[in-house]
Amino acid sequence: MIREAPPEAVAVPRARLGEGPCWDPRTALLYWTDIPAGRIHRYDPVDGSHAVTEVGQPVGAMAPRSAGGLVVAVRDGFGFCDPEAGTFELVGRVDADRPGNRMNDGKCDPDGRFFAGTKAEDDTPGAAALYRLDPDLAVTRVVDDLTISNGLDWSADGRLFYFVDSPTRRIDLFDRDPATGAISGRRPFVELPADAGWPDGLTVDAEGCVWVALWGGSAVRRYRPDGRLDRVLRLPARLVTSCAFGGPDLDVLYVTTAAPDPGSSVPVGPGDGSLFACRVGVVGRPVHAFAG
Repeated sequence: MIREAPPEAVAVPRARLGEGPCWDPRTALLYWTDIPAGRIHRYDPVDGSHAVTEVGQPVGAMAPRSAGGLVVAVRDGFGFCDPEAGTFELVGRVDADRPGNRMNDGKCDPDGRFFAGTKAEDDTPGAAALYRLDPDLAVTRVVDDLTISNGLDWSADGRLFYFVDSPTRRIDLFDRDPATGAISGRRPFVELPADAGWPDGLTVDAEGCVWVALWGGSAVRRYRPDGRLDRVLRLPARLVTSCAFGGPDLDVLYVTTAAPDPGSSVPVGPGDGSLFACRVGVVGRPVHAFAG
């Protein structure tokens, strides 16, 4: 039997739009972003310490770099950040012809390529895309005609790619060529009912199951590799944005959330904007580092 403890709010500042949780095993720290604030947060679960790095523009996601520091997805494109030194450098621009866009969720593939997508600030349909930053810093647009490029991850064998374009209310599946990292053959993996909320960030655990955060759904859902719903993790926050396994044993599911915009009609939850730590009885997989 899987033993699941109630979610616990971590004692760190609440975010306006918390996103992109990422556990770095080299530093044993959890990183996540507050997108509109342009901040990367980091948290040490051993001593409870917390620090912030100001990036200077909206920041959606990050991953560790093999050379040290982080690769990040920001409003203008891809960059490198050293949280200890507080430095940031833009290394690859995207959507220069679409000034109303910013980058959103991202993650590295098994070979150290960083994938991250965009969205229009006004959510214009079809205005977004998914991009890839290669180790040589070449930038490639890999999927076009998206609206809110969001959660993504790969199967353990690297042959499948899971991806969310939120307004479709689906998690889609692509085939991945392990030799080149190219993706193809897009098809639905899971279609979420309208009352579940919008699919947002996701992660794949060590058993090959997919955990997806539900914006407007107050929950994270776990789906088996065959697409069957396995369980629902409820949270005291309406806008659940993303999730990632962390801790030295990768046995804690960290979940980020957002707070409704002022004047919004969205019901407010007591945990809106909080970071949650959840003991869900399964473990995650080590994050892939950027190879550049």
